[in-house]
Amino acid sequence: MTNWVTEYQTSALRMEALVKETLFEGQSDFQKVGVYDTEVFGRLLTLDGVFQTSSFEEYVYHEMISHIPLLSHPSPKQILIIGGGDGGTAREVLKHSDLESVEMVEIDGMVVELSKKYLPQISSALNNPPANFTLTIGDGIQKVKDAKSYYDLIIVDCSDPIGPGEGLFSGSFYKDVYNALKEDGLFVQQTESPFYHRELLAKLTKDIKDAQFPIVNSYLAYIPIYPGGCHSFTIGSKKYHPQTPVRKAAPEWNLKYYNEALHSGAFALPNFVTQVLEGNLK
Repeated sequence: MTNWVTEYQTSALRMEALVKETLFEGQSDFQKVGVYDTEVFGRLLTLDGVFQTSSFEEYVYHEMISHIPLLSHPSPKQILIIGGGDGGTAREVLKHSDLESVEMVEIDGMVVELSKKYLPQISSALNNPPANFTLTIGDGIQKVKDAKSYYDLIIVDCSDPIGPGEGLFSGSFYKDVYNALKEDGLFVQQTESPFYHRELLAKLTKDIKDAQFPIVNSYLAYIPIYPGGCHSFTIGSKKYHPQTPVRKAAPEWNLKYYNEALHSGAFALPNFVTQVLEGNLK
């Protein structure tokens, strides 16, 4: 019997991938977790039926959420990753050898263990962590609330704004993020599809501005497994404008998607996205 894994991207739209082998299906303390070996995407991780990452295209998301903010800051030292249980963001962040500490706080330990077992290409940093990296299974929202003027960069590598990820899209969270950053700090968050999540993108842009970030910019990347193929990220910065990198990626990083021209180009938004960010949803 032919087996497909399905994500209902909206109530009227779904995406399916042909499964060669189901590697894991189960329930954690927080969500349903699935890992599948698929024909097109290779190893695919799902949370509550939503496609999260795959071995086929994961480098796009992880490079863009990591290197754009890191290379926009002249001297980042203290980094916090909220979420990111598959380990891909940690892998990319740790390519920056001059960081003093990289902390990762993931709420769902099952996601971490399954990624280490079934997604070794993505989770390599979790299997062989360097001395400046620490992983905590816990509540990232509380971690941010407890920190004061400590981090140069906070990366919010979260799932959709439902279940355990819901609180990461709130105005109160962004205010805590602001307080957790140094006076020249910045943060980045994945902010869903500009096609199918316009109301969310407009709301969180307003909430980030209301949290007193003087610089708020969104940028785009093209990721096949996400709704519409076009995905947005949003940066809130206290000082640095992220459109132009102030440092360069190293050749030995062997990046597959990010480059310096793309860094700036990713902030060139279609007219309809600019209108959404301004609150015009028509």
